[in-house]
Amino acid sequence: MRAPWIQAQLRQLLSQRGHAWLLQGPSGLGQYSLAVAMAQAWLCDRASPDGACGECASCHQFEARAHTDLMVLMPETAMQVLGWPLGEKAQADIDDKKRKASREIRIDAMRDALEFAQRTSGRGRGKVMLVYPAERMNHVTANALLKTLEEPPGDMRFVLASEAAHQLLPTIRSRCQAHTLAWPEPAQAQTWLQEEGVPAAAAPALLRAAGGRPEDALRLHQGGLDAQAWSRWPKALARGDIATVADWGPAQAVEAMQKLCHDLMAVQSGAAPRFFDTADLPPPCALPALSAWWRSLGQTARTVEHPFNAGLMLEDLVSQAKTALNSRGTS
Repeated sequence: MRAPWIQAQLRQLLSQRGHAWLLQGPSGLGQYSLAVAMAQAWLCDRASPDGACGECASCHQFEARAHTDLMVLMPETAMQVLGWPLGEKAQADIDDKKRKASREIRIDAMRDALEFAQRTSGRGRGKVMLVYPAERMNHVTANALLKTLEEPPGDMRFVLASEAAHQLLPTIRSRCQAHTLAWPEPAQAQTWLQEEGVPAAAAPALLRAAGGRPEDALRLHQGGLDAQAWSRWPKALARGDIATVADWGPAQAVEAMQKLCHDLMAVQSGAAPRFFDTADLPPPCALPALSAWWRSLGQTARTVEHPFNAGLMLEDLVSQAKTALNSRGTS
């Protein structure tokens, strides 16, 4: 079921003209969902102001991930997660263990996309290129797209979705009409989460843990995060309890610690916490210790996807956290 805030934005965007759109905003607001809905509506045989009909031959092809007039450009890792088929050669190379699935949008995939752009529409309703996450194009790949993006052949449309639009080349951004994703109201987001299977009692805490981003909150729930455990986690971490991160990967631990550090610094500055309830936080910590911890977490985040030893990294992260969380004072 499409989230109501996505449906409202879809209707708004379909009423506007433009061959290239950049959907931007932080993660968890629905860039990918909106991009897919736009692409399907553009190709639909019986589209309405509310989007694709979901019943025509075009929609059946689209939902089968086999539409002749759709090109999806994603990192291979994202395509595997989201259920889009890889090209035959790419799939064969990965199956034969010649290489790992790419975390970037490869130049080979971009070349295939540019060839696709030159072909005639198979169903006569134009062609669509969907790029997500667009910031995963490196400079070579992005530059290859520029001319086609500026002067598309025939009836070609583009929808780029990004969770870090500032990382895109300015020349890419300038060739697109930008749309910043709307934030849903908390009550609306909580209702949607319950419809997606999140228990009513857990929805508010998970939404807070995700910083108000509903799709991120749903992913936390699907990843097994317990709302009550999240509430207890800061004080357990202050005790140096390594069990609090035993089931987490280093990237997940760093992200959670950054959220906690953010909230503690916010409270020190007189602001409200964002990711935790005030009652869940440890006593006030020394601001210099929090600042040092924040810098250390930022440095770790740059290499956290490739830890030398995940277990040792987690132990070190918990040790640093305990030191910072047990510093006292505000100066």
